[in-house]
Amino acid sequence: MLAIGEFSRLTHLSVRTLRRYHDAGLLVPATVDDASGYRYYSPDQIPTAQVIHRLRELDVPLPDVQRILGTPDPGARADLVASHLRRLESELDRTRSAVASLRRLLAPEPAPVQVELRAVPTTTVAAVEGDVVQDDVFSWYAGAMAELDAAVHEPTGAPGGLYDNALFEVCQGHVLVYRPTTRPPRRGRVHPVTLPAVELAVATHVGEHDDIDVTYGEVGSWVVANALAVAGPVRETYLVGPRDTPDPAAWRTEIGWPVFRVDHPAGAARRR
Repeated sequence: MLAIGEFSRLTHLSVRTLRRYHDAGLLVPATVDDASGYRYYSPDQIPTAQVIHRLRELDVPLPDVQRILGTPDPGARADLVASHLRRLESELDRTRSAVASLRRLLAPEPAPVQVELRAVPTTTVAAVEGDVVQDDVFSWYAGAMAELDAAVHEPTGAPGGLYDNALFEVCQGHVLVYRPTTRPPRRGRVHPVTLPAVELAVATHVGEHDDIDVTYGEVGSWVVANALAVAGPVRETYLVGPRDTPDPAAWRTEIGWPVFRVDHPAGAARRR
């Protein structure tokens, strides 16, 4: 038998941590002296302690550690660990995206976004539309675009989407995604739509969409500086995206704000 101090040195788990794991029923000593209360561990418990140590290093919550250790089937244990690793990877991706956005925002001399005013004519498209909760936009978009890809065999331009202002303001609003085509079909949710002519303030967002809000903000600042007002849902055009290449650095998304002029100051630039 190993005293708790010896077991601590062998497993790199502090005595305090071992006591906490005992109290939680996670790693119960092989025996506890009734008179002294001293805890003693078996050498056979060293691998279990090491597994707990690794799981806790991965921030697996104690109840989940207990569930993993209490699962006799190796495959089921592996599935539980894999599920937690996927959550960690997702959190890591979000952290990396936030860091990249902060670096862009805090750069001493950030490169100004290039914005232009563009007159877009009336466009015939095949569309899927619906009222969507903001948290569900990505999954809804993926399903809608899959339907459009299956239904539209001769697209005449890049796919895009219209996003109602309420989606940003109250986290739920109308979304329409489309593929331009001269002969829009009717199939399932896919139906013809005529998008009206509009003047857009357009900028291109480069890369992943995690920091697309930064580009939105830059476009908005340009709109205000040029005495324009936003009129209607935001349009996005997916020139290059994950459907075209797995390389996020190559992705290009045009952001278009429907605008009209509220003032016409002398010398206001139409492009920067």
